Amino acid sequence: MLEVADIEAARDRIMSVVRRTPMQRSPTFSSMTGADIHLKLENTQRTGAFKIRGATNRIAKLSADEQAAGVVTASAGNHAQGVALAASRAGVDATIVMPEQAPVSKIEATERYGGDTVLQGTDYDEAQAYAHQLAEESRQTYVHAFDDKAVMAGQGTIGLEIIEDCPDVETVVVPIGGGGLIAGIATAVTAHNPDIRVIGVQAEGAASARKSLASGSIHKLETVNTIADGIATRRIGDRPFAVIDDRVDDVVTVTDDEIAVAVTYILERSKTLVEGAGAVAMAAVLADAFDYSNNETIVPALCGGNIDMNRLTTVLIRGLVETGRYLRIRTVLEDYPGALEELVAILADYQANIYAIQHDRTSRTVEMNEADVEIDLETRGHDHIDTILSALRESGYTVEVLV
Repeated sequence: MLEVADIEAARDRIMSVVRRTPMQRSPTFSSMTGADIHLKLENTQRTGAFKIRGATNRIAKLSADEQAAGVVTASAGNHAQGVALAASRAGVDATIVMPEQAPVSKIEATERYGGDTVLQGTDYDEAQAYAHQLAEESRQTYVHAFDDKAVMAGQGTIGLEIIEDCPDVETVVVPIGGGGLIAGIATAVTAHNPDIRVIGVQAEGAASARKSLASGSIHKLETVNTIADGIATRRIGDRPFAVIDDRVDDVVTVTDDEIAVAVTYILERSKTLVEGAGAVAMAAVLADAFDYSNNETIVPALCGGNIDMNRLTTVLIRGLVETGRYLRIRTVLEDYPGALEELVAILADYQANIYAIQHDRTSRTVEMNEADVEIDLETRGHDHIDTILSALRESGYTVEVLV
């Protein structure tokens, strides 16, 4: 079982490579939730995520022969970058297998850090199977993303920093993919104070840990589906499972919509960019996925900021839709001069700002004397949307809400 002494030793090994990330109290999120929210900004870590901690510790423990042979790993992106940089700093060759659908930004970053990338499989688990095959054939060391004591110990150094920077912490909220991060953090913080509550968070579409804890044995999912690609694993690791079962108080889930809202709010309110996996801890707090008291000191771990720009656009639009800040509608107009102007005038009266209009007189879905119209609107909340829709319908328009 992982112990705090392993984590303290890991900190000594990695301190020359790994950045100590800041802790930031958030007055905005504290006001929104009623709790005392302190954000652990691990998204500011080197390589943009916590994975560099565990990778550095694992590679530092390789023998001279193992270092000469090189390492192999599999990753959806963040572990890939961590291993690539840690290996490069240690003068070790690294081959990283990534899913074929891995974000382009993470593939390119991994290569810039010195890793040789191989794209294989539809998800992390298929990439991992191929990486194990490569490691066996080449007799190189496989650096597991989470099911490795040295990796867990490296990730646990975040817990030491949380305790030092926020000694009054009552609850720590941590994302769970394979479980290495929460296993390390839970070990560190509960060793300091067994009364500190540790809450794990998974995406609803990749909730293997929650199912495993409920059944008492590791449950492997057939598929995963979530915007939080950094924690989209089909199963948690054997070693993390033992620690989570012993030291984590609860595991909850959040939806992709709730994750998108958290990404949007964190960017807007805290001026901090996080990826989907990095936002799930804050998403759980905002969505009341677990019970907490007024003024309870809570530290959500924002574990990564490596979000693909194309994915970011999609996530932000989803977040704006969920918070009532973006609306796309469709209606049908009679085809006469001024019809569109009359519609736009109503929108202007109710201060709906227009992003875009698509006006189509040739659509086969309408009659010859009609025009199909789609409008994207900037709105100010769900009440504002209800007011706009009511005004349009009272004026005789049949309105369909598209998003």
